[in-house]
Amino acid sequence: MREQDVLTIDVVSDVMCPWCYIGKRRLDRAQVMAPEVEPIVRWRPFQLDATIPTEGMDRQEYLDKKFGREQAIEIYKKIYEAGETEGIVFAFDRITKSPNTINAHRLIRWAETGRQQDVVVDRLFDLFFCEGEDIGQDSVLLDAAREAAMDVDLIEDALATDRDVDEVKKEIQLAQDLGVQGVPTFVINRQHVLVGAQPAEMLAEAIVQISQELDFGSEIEEAG
Repeated sequence: MREQDVLTIDVVSDVMCPWCYIGKRRLDRAQVMAPEVEPIVRWRPFQLDATIPTEGMDRQEYLDKKFGREQAIEIYKKIYEAGETEGIVFAFDRITKSPNTINAHRLIRWAETGRQQDVVVDRLFDLFFCEGEDIGQDSVLLDAAREAAMDVDLIEDALATDRDVDEVKKEIQLAQDLGVQGVPTFVINRQHVLVGAQPAEMLAEAIVQISQELDFGSEIEEAG
């Protein structure tokens, strides 16, 4: 099969974004609902707040600054309820620090596209939102790498350097230049864009429809 015949889904997300976790669960369900399509899913970096220092910042201070305490309570109540519908039990009370996610995005970049990258992303979401771990810490990132069967020694050495920091930042800037302002953003087959944690049914419908268009275009090309 030619590369251009394979359906791709690029998911622009940030692992400190709860809606991105919900969006991932919905994408997982969408793929189950459309078993006839086997897309290549690639996770692309974004930072909701690149001003967070490398060592992170106090979670309550971050929320107070960004939303105000009362508004944050209302926002996260709705997010908790949305998460429950997807089998996610958010433990927001366990989160003590809002992390800078640049190193988490480096780890995702180093994972192989497909099953390994999916495991890393899922584990990072779970570590942060359900276990309250600081995903800005190397030890926590290495835990995610270990679960995805990555070479932990190699990852540990790479995290100690600036390897791919500039590349991740360039990719984030590219997403912004292309108009991405909120996450998750799903880019299907490099041109069809769905913004937000869309329902699984909508994602499945888009995947099937775009896949059929792709197959139809290939048939025309072969016939010609």
